[in-house]
Amino acid sequence: MSSLFDPVQAGDLKLANRIVMAPLTRNRSPNAIPQDIAATYYAQRATAGLLITEATAISHQGQGYADVPGLYGTEQLDAWKRVTDAVHAKGGKIVVQLWHVGRVSHTELQPEGGKPVAPSAITAKTKTVLIKDGVPTFVATSEPRALDAKELPGIVHAYAAAARNAVETAGFDGVELHGANGYLLDQFLKDGSNKRTDDYGGSIENRARLLLEATRAVVDAVGGGKTGIRLSPVTPANDVHDSDPQPLFTYVVKQLAPLGLAYIHIIEGATGGPREIEDRPFDYEALKAAYRQAGGKGAWMVNNGYDKPLADEAVKEGDDLVAFGKPFIANPDLVRRLRENAPLNEVDKATMYGGGTKGYTDYPALG
Repeated sequence: MSSLFDPVQAGDLKLANRIVMAPLTRNRSPNAIPQDIAATYYAQRATAGLLITEATAISHQGQGYADVPGLYGTEQLDAWKRVTDAVHAKGGKIVVQLWHVGRVSHTELQPEGGKPVAPSAITAKTKTVLIKDGVPTFVATSEPRALDAKELPGIVHAYAAAARNAVETAGFDGVELHGANGYLLDQFLKDGSNKRTDDYGGSIENRARLLLEATRAVVDAVGGGKTGIRLSPVTPANDVHDSDPQPLFTYVVKQLAPLGLAYIHIIEGATGGPREIEDRPFDYEALKAAYRQAGGKGAWMVNNGYDKPLADEAVKEGDDLVAFGKPFIANPDLVRRLRENAPLNEVDKATMYGGGTKGYTDYPALG
């Protein structure tokens, strides 16, 4: 019977244990360039079986928050190379999360002050972060414009180019497409945000088209064994919902199965909230079974509210990887603490977003 601390293979990724550091936005990359402290931050946490970076924009248009990193400029790639070198020097594995926020943005963050883009011109009832007088400030998102179908091949190309740059130039071990949490790919998937009447709207097959095109393009660029994808079937994050998510996501994972992905990363319930949502029931075991029955061999990663007992149970029941989010912020040595059943440091919420080393690289390790 497998344990949380056993090695596991996820596509091309040979992982030392089954503990994953989930993507965690920290808003410490001015001009979308990771700073030197980012190399320290990730290297401190390199004992995780896999590190997934904070969400990282594939293009300027894909930016939605102040001071988050990108993958579309030379300085950004050079900075990420320093991060991956630091992680590899500690024996760790690291993939970058590919991000296009879609409508979860603000005109101040967009090229030439343009409108954010979306499947349909529906403003998200959520907030983003701008820097006001040096202080991260939450503001309402801007009204988006609907993407023209002729623009979508360019977005697919941006995903592939970012993946190739990440692996070939920045030295990442792989990439994860962010198809979750109400960002662009998820906006296309769900009928609450996608009201299109063309080939990218309406039916399940049409709404899943952009996500599948982007994933196939990334697989073509870097290989399925270096590619993961994150999905969140029922989260209400960033004002998304679907009227019937079970058949939607069953279709999605069945289409992903032949691509030879490294892993499928599933957020169970509401991101950062309850694992079960009363008015949005979902059968995650049936979803995994559908993926396996369709021939999917990628590692199955679960996420949301896991502690040690719950993670142990998940691995015993057949999940391959368990992602931990906020505990990794305050506990750079989380793997050791879980192994030794040691107490965890508490997260300083005041330093989660923006700032420097305080609340970023100064959390104490055991001993």
